[in-house]
Amino acid sequence: MFVLNKECGVTNCEPGVTRKVMGYTDGVMMCEISFETGAKGNVHTHPHTQVTYVAEGKFEFTVDGETKVVSKGDCVLMPPEAVHGTVCLEAGKLVDVFTPKRDDFI
Repeated sequence: MFVLNKECGVTNCEPGVTRKVMGYTDGVMMCEISFETGAKGNVHTHPHTQVTYVAEGKFEFTVDGETKVVSKGDCVLMPPEAVHGTVCLEAGKLVDVFTPKRDDFI
């Protein structure tokens, strides 16, 4: 029922990007993604709905060909199969929520 950040394992993703799986059920998963300035979340797609909340920093996101800069407090929605990626403009953290859970993350 409770997940303590300090007890979560860290997975290295792309250079300058790490992920912590904060909690999940079959229907939903939440992750904390940390980025160094200039790091990229490579362009990709997946069958999950994803909502990303910017907890810290500044990011340039591209979703299905539309690009916007988002900052702390902003949110990005990626529908299933949307082609998306990001570049970190100022070091920060994203909170990603997926439905259903990402089996490839566990």
